[in-house]
Amino acid sequence: MDNKPVPDIVVGRLPIYLRALTFLKTEHREITSSQELGDRLGISSAQIRKDLSHFGEFGKQGTGYDIRHLEANLKQILHVDRMWDVVLIGAGDLGHALANYRGFAGRGFHIAAVFDKSGDKIGREIVEGLVVEDVVTLSERVKQVGWKMAIIAVPAEEAQPVANTLMEAGVKALLNYAPISLMVPSGIRVEHIDPAVHLQHLTYYLG
Repeated sequence: MDNKPVPDIVVGRLPIYLRALTFLKTEHREITSSQELGDRLGISSAQIRKDLSHFGEFGKQGTGYDIRHLEANLKQILHVDRMWDVVLIGAGDLGHALANYRGFAGRGFHIAAVFDKSGDKIGREIVEGLVVEDVVTLSERVKQVGWKMAIIAVPAEEAQPVANTLMEAGVKALLNYAPISLMVPSGIRVEHIDPAVHLQHLTYYLG
């Protein structure tokens, strides 16, 4: 295994490989190859082999990869061989959809709590067993429970103050759906998801 720091772009592709392996399992497959994965994902087989080589040797030349073995190793590398509790801020349409999304559980994540500032949302059950809490109590609750991951699903003007509260309380990883780039110190990881940005990327090719 390479002892050099793994490039972030490589780490970013690992969940894509893991997702492909999960689909292969649903097809009752046991073995795959870097060529097959590459064909499915639009990534060269050489790139896949190079990415995986950062973490060890998982396949055999002429045989390929044992799907369950590679899946287990990727889960361990990404630390999703356990369940992560995630706190969600924002109980609007997007927050409601995220709280009800069934795809998190099978991939290592559990929405543990939801917060909002709206009086007509606080105290309501957004999903079975999950009641919206007052965002005023966010910092205290994060410190009390020790959550390390959060999803921000609030309007753009509220996102940075919410992020500041989360970071000050000890959260280390943020998934931001607000259409704004968050300012964070080193040591905090942020992923931004803005559907409009991706649509604008696509329209470039339609003009």
